[in-house]
Order: sequence, then C-alpha cells, then structure tokens
Amino acid sequence: MLHISDQITIQDWELTEQFVRASGPGGQNVNKVSTAVELRFEAERSPALPDPVKRRLKRLAGWRWTGDGAIIIAVQDTRSQARNREIARERLAELIRAALVVPKRRIATKPTAGSVRRRLDAKKRTGAVKSLRSSPGESED
Repeated sequence: MLHISDQITIQDWELTEQFVRASGPGGQNVNKVSTAVELRFEAERSPALPDPVKRRLKRLAGWRWTGDGAIIIAVQDTRSQARNREIARERLAELIRAALVVPKRRIATKPTAGSVRRRLDAKKRTGAVKSLRSSPGESED
C-alpha cells in the first residue's frame, strides 16, 4: 500500500512492477540481473483519486501518461533492484502529491496609471527618434 496523504492511499493491486535489465555501469552484473524497474499505475481507473486530481495528474505526468490512462515511471538509478523500486514509488507519490495541490486562480489586474503613462512616453520618444532617421527630402504621407 502506497500512502499519499491522509485521504489518499494507493492499493498494491493498482500498481504493476516489471523488472528489466538496466543500462549503464554495473560490469558483468548488468548483463545478468534485472535491476531497473518500470512502475505502472492505472491512474485513469483508480478509485482512490478524484476526477480533478486525475486531470491535474495527466497534465503533470506529461509523456509518462500512456494512451490508456496509466502512468509509467522507469528507474535505473542504482544497482539495487529494491532501491530502484523504492525510488519509483517515491516519484509516483511526489507526482500525485503535486496533483493534489489546487492551483490558485489568477486575478487579472489593470496596469497603474503611472506605468501606462511611462509606456506611452517611451513610445513617443522611440517614434520621434525613428522619424529623425528619415532622409530630409522625404515627406510624410
């Protein structure tokens, strides 16, 4: 069982782990032992997550979200299968915790009168500089 928050716990049956051979350092051990882990969590079908959390989780997961609504986390950081398994579960928990946070609504604000005045003054100065660049024989139409 994976404890996310006080209200949300992910049951073991919702997680699928597959161990594969890792690339990188490890000597001959890398050819013999499957230490990398692929953790699959069926997020779309999970009864533990409310719909708004699932929508935010889909956006946060990005490329890790599959077409059938699962999240796949692959870890091959260490040579230990058990440690890679712990890291994968921690990463999934962090991702779900991030999805639990409801983003603050942005409140549109108007620019201050002073900032509008400064912007327009700067535009007038720029326009005046550009008008002085024209050759003397040209007339404005």
